Amino acid sequence: MNATKSHKRSRSADASSARDRTAARFIEPQKKDARKIKKKVYECELNKLQIELVKLQEWIRHEGLRVLVLFEGRDAAGKGGVIKRITQRLNPRICRVAALATPTERERSQWYFQRYVAHLPAAGEMVLFDRSWYNRAGVERVMGFCTEPEYREFLRSCPEFERMLIRSGIILIKYWFSVSDEEQEQRFQARIDDPVKRWKLSPMDMESRARWVEYSKAKDEMFQCTDIKQAPWYVVAADNKRRARLNCIHHLLSQIPYRDLTPEPIELPPRQEEKGYVRPPITDQTFVPEVY
Repeated sequence: MNATKSHKRSRSADASSARDRTAARFIEPQKKDARKIKKKVYECELNKLQIELVKLQEWIRHEGLRVLVLFEGRDAAGKGGVIKRITQRLNPRICRVAALATPTERERSQWYFQRYVAHLPAAGEMVLFDRSWYNRAGVERVMGFCTEPEYREFLRSCPEFERMLIRSGIILIKYWFSVSDEEQEQRFQARIDDPVKRWKLSPMDMESRARWVEYSKAKDEMFQCTDIKQAPWYVVAADNKRRARLNCIHHLLSQIPYRDLTPEPIELPPRQEEKGYVRPPITDQTFVPEVY
């Protein structure tokens, strides 16, 4: 009997140890995320990723791909910072950002997805949506800007709409930036203290802060209905801005197979000689004052 009890205790200890090891695998990444990346390391890695983005851009142009990337998440989650780093070195004619304003009266009378369709990518383009049609599942739902039937219809039709986009040949990638309550509060406070960033705060942001739990419930229901096999949600842990940027860009690059089509170095042709050409007096031109 004692041997049996001892054996049970041993199995229980082994199971507990296994659970601890399993938990550690999930806890450790969070500890790593909490550590800051040194600026020099971050800038070096970002530069490498941006070089790859340029290669991806050329591949999209060459192959006539249509790429659509959605960026969603709570206010101050870091969506804008990632979008800025993605587009920083790219050609705006190939990679452009769609950040739609509040719908007009006419747009509100249209089919809900209609105003977003006008911004979808053509061949050889990549479009980054800084918030998208998921406004209906988030702010419109929580703030009461849509009716219950409109909200339910969105949850039903959104997966079919996205499947239709994918069947048409569009590459659709969806990111949700996840930020903790404490980190969002710090970023809001930083915006309040910084006159350059204060414009980013609106009464809607303050209201969303007050309705944190309602937004959480809305996000959970949105994921349940729209996290589909053809277009899954990819969650970006965004409490650490630098890590979030690098991880998101790295993941984006992994979603589209591409080849390096970087042109070979070229030589500049000789400049035309100024034969018989006389420049007008420099005093005829109006220059910007050199204050600095």
